[in-house]
Amino acid sequence: MIKAGIAGGAGYTGGELIRLLINHPDVELSFVLSASNAGNPLSKVHADLLGETDMRFTNQLSTDIDVLFLCVGHGDARKFLTENAVPDTVKVIDLSQDFRLAQNASFGNRTFVYGLPELNKADIRKAGNIANPGCFATAIQLGLLPLAKAGILGDVYTTGITGSTGAGQGLSNTSHFSWRANNIQAYKSLSHQHIYEITQSINQLQQEDPLSVSGEGRGVRFVPWRGDFTRGIYVSSVIDCGLPLEEIKKLFREFYQDAAFTHFSDTMIDLKQVVNTNKCLVHVEKQGNKLVVHSAIDNLLKGASGQAVQNMNLLFGLTEKTGLKLKANYF
Repeated sequence: MIKAGIAGGAGYTGGELIRLLINHPDVELSFVLSASNAGNPLSKVHADLLGETDMRFTNQLSTDIDVLFLCVGHGDARKFLTENAVPDTVKVIDLSQDFRLAQNASFGNRTFVYGLPELNKADIRKAGNIANPGCFATAIQLGLLPLAKAGILGDVYTTGITGSTGAGQGLSNTSHFSWRANNIQAYKSLSHQHIYEITQSINQLQQEDPLSVSGEGRGVRFVPWRGDFTRGIYVSSVIDCGLPLEEIKKLFREFYQDAAFTHFSDTMIDLKQVVNTNKCLVHVEKQGNKLVVHSAIDNLLKGASGQAVQNMNLLFGLTEKTGLKLKANYF
């Protein structure tokens, strides 16, 4: 059994991770850290866990584990590893953005591999530590990587809409039900932090004709939206592309033919197909020289905790789908 611990288990991603790990056939969940909830049953914060587990939150870190999941805020993962003596023998899977970019991937004796299995599966299998990708970054990249491998990406114009859980469990003006209901809003236009890791992955495949992150020259132009629903991400990316549609479809089918969770669809996709699953669905359509790539994921699963478990499975030599055979609640 893989002995696992979670730091930061009171938020949305922590809750999803608990649900996955307590039902994983090869995992023993040893502890869930939350300083503000220490001593409380997990079900006091995650009410759906009532009857599923009697575990309680703790503020005591145990190092008698094989893997530690960091479900902490951005900037806090590096702080946590600085303040806590986590042995190098413990693999760390970080769900924050602290170690995603190549220039930030080293920390002490640790080196973090960017954990997008569809791109870095071989490296993940050999890794000691994983930087889990961002939610928007996952959805956008999975729509673009086959085109990057073919070396045909120029300017990319992307819009994506996310549910309220993407804002985290802490309340803010734009996460209240009364604000979200019957409402929609763009935010962080052209400046979202995930642009950097998206571009990094594209350039990993398109090295001879890289994109820029400076805002000058060719690059990813991304406008995210806050949506009136709780979970899921739906993305549409527009690029110039002279290839025939059937040739483009062939690129996608071949790129994802061995992917465990990313699937190319010949028909239009929708959000309900992926919510509550670790899947990403991708569809393409073309008008003249304009190609539109649609991609959809659950932001808390394939965009966070589900992908983290997928990475754990790869790290420990398990089948990728172990503990992740989830079904969408379509109706």
